[in-house]
This record gives sequence, structure tokens and C-alpha cells, in this order.
Amino acid sequence: MHVEMSALAALTAEKEISMEQLIGAIEIGVLTAYNQLEVAKRHARAHLDRETGEISILVPQFNELGERVSEERDEPEGFTRIATSTARQVIKLKMRETNDAEIVGEFSASVGDVVSGVVQQGRDPKMINVSLGRIEGRIPPQEQVPGEIYNHGDRIKCFVVEVKQGLKGPEIMLSRSHPALVKQLFALEVPEITDRIVEIMAVAREAGHRTKLAVRTHRAGVSPKGSLIGPLGSRARAVMNELNGEKIDIVDWSEDPAVFVAHALAPAKVSRVEIVDLATRSAKVTVPDYQLSLAIGKDGQNARLAARLTGWRIDIHPDTPSTPPAES
Repeated sequence: MHVEMSALAALTAEKEISMEQLIGAIEIGVLTAYNQLEVAKRHARAHLDRETGEISILVPQFNELGERVSEERDEPEGFTRIATSTARQVIKLKMRETNDAEIVGEFSASVGDVVSGVVQQGRDPKMINVSLGRIEGRIPPQEQVPGEIYNHGDRIKCFVVEVKQGLKGPEIMLSRSHPALVKQLFALEVPEITDRIVEIMAVAREAGHRTKLAVRTHRAGVSPKGSLIGPLGSRARAVMNELNGEKIDIVDWSEDPAVFVAHALAPAKVSRVEIVDLATRSAKVTVPDYQLSLAIGKDGQNARLAARLTGWRIDIHPDTPSTPPAES
């Protein structure tokens, strides 16, 4: 039973593994295999010689007083092949564990960020696999955008939701529907966000349909909305193209809840916002009659997203009292 120590040293140096830990794992693995034999003797231990690479099974010898006096080698028939195979399996397992730990560590730093990958075909049609280079991430059904088609070979950007060590290796959960995906896509396009001149304060999204962003500036003279829209709309258009045409409303954030609510209902024009109850965060909004349907939006979408963006309950009323109010 022999292990090539020079090769073992090269592996541990390359993967930055402790030589003693690897040797200890090999000895435990070989001893476990030995103890499964019918002829295994009690109190035996496995020993790997650090110089020669020889693996031995040593059995303690005791005198009449039960004192341990020496050790003898035990060499069951056919065990050399078993021990060699076991040592190889342990080394492969340790290499895999180290590689998995490297991947988990590398991608854990990307949680909350956007990564780019290529769609791959998988066994489960409901699960979208995305090649990220060293490993594949997955987009589960609940993180996919309704109506979005993922073809093999398509290059897409995804939001990294979670990275963990699974039973079969590292697991990376990706999302195309997460609201923060839009925020991070803009961060890639808008240098003012990276430089912390402009900040995205809130995001509300109905994936595949519409997103609302609230933005502010930390520098006088810089337009936060203009920074995100970009020259001739190029920056906003790049994000919309990545999201397959999803509509994006960019509004100004404000510390004044009444002003913020009014901005959040864009593109509708608001006549007046009345704060009804600060405790329950309720606001009454009055809009011109001809702006009512725009303020509410198709199936209430605009009002719903505005409520999510601001965190306020919004009751929309027309100028004409006879028209029933809309609530979100």
C-alpha cells in the first residue's frame, strides 16, 4: 500500500490544503475500509509514512498486564488493492471539497450582484441552467419572468440570490424577476451610481411588465433621472433591452411623503396629495378626471407599483366627486 508523496505534496501546494489534514483523512479512510473486513482486528490503526508514502495497518500488542508493548503490521489478503483504491477516493474527495469551497467562496461575494452567463439545456424543463464558467447556476420557476423565453446559447444577465454548498456540490440560485436585478443593471450602465453621486432609493417591480425606480442625487446640478436615462435614452434603453422591453418609470425620490407619492404615480399628473394618517401611512390623491385611468393604470398596475415604491396606501380620487375613488 503506497502513496506517491511528491504528487501528494504538489496537490496540497496547488490547492493550498494542509498536508497533515489530507494524510489524516487518508488514514481514517483506510482504517474504515479495514474495519469492514471480517478478519479486522480490534484497536488497529492506519499509518501513512510521511517519507516513503507506505500505508500500514498497525495492531497493538499487549502483555499479561494489559499494557501495550508494541505494534505489529496486519496485511490481510487483497487489502493492498482496497487500501490503494480508498486512498485515491479520499484524495479525489478532498480535492473536490476544496474546489467546491473555492467556488462557494468566489460566488458568495457575488450575492446581491449581477452575473452574466449562457443558457444551457438541462433535464428539468422547469429549471433554467445558466453556465457561469466554472459552474452552472439555476433559475427556479419562481425566479423566472412570466412569458420570458430562455433558449439554449442565449447570453443573459441574472441576479445572484443565494450561494450554498449542496449535497451534490455548490448551488447558485439566480433570478430574472428580482426587483434588485433592475437596480444592479442600472449600476452597470450609470457611472454616477458607482461614484455614489446618484442613488436608487427604492424599486418596485412586476417582472415582465413594469418597474418603478425612485432616485435622488447627492450632488447639486446633477439630474438623477437624466443620469439613469442617459444621452438620447441610451442607458435606460440598454436596461430595457436586457429585460426584453420591460417598461421602466424613473421618478424623483423625496423625504416629503406627499411629494414622493405624487412623483410615484408618474406618468400621471397629480393635483393634490393629502396625508390622511401617518401611523397607517395612508394618503389621499386627487388627479384630474382625464388622468384617472393613467394614474390607476391597466388592471391597477400603476397605482399598485406606486404603493409598493413608497410604502404608502394610496387612495386615488378624481376632481369630479361623482366618480368612485381607486384604492391601492
